[in-house]
Amino acid sequence: MGWKSHGFRFRSGRKLRKKVRERGVRIRKFLQTFDVGQRVHIDIEPASQKGMPHPRFQGRTGVVVGQRGRAYLVQVRDGGKMKTLIVRPEHLKPQSG
Repeated sequence: MGWKSHGFRFRSGRKLRKKVRERGVRIRKFLQTFDVGQRVHIDIEPASQKGMPHPRFQGRTGVVVGQRGRAYLVQVRDGGKMKTLIVRPEHLKPQSG
């Protein structure tokens, strides 16, 4: 008999929880744009499930390599491999500096 998968967000409650004053989605997060080659931080917005990367990529930094509809293609190093994620803009923050 196989194991239950428990789903995409299994055991990620602490990682995706927001503080009381951070609740509510800001419209500017949905409207932000990024250029190809720009470095971005993955900061998952738990209120929006569309275009959400896997919780293992929370806090990672990657490079925008393209766009697919409203979402961006972000290349992230995972172990020894480069992986391409399809992420919507509300789950991304521009890297400052």
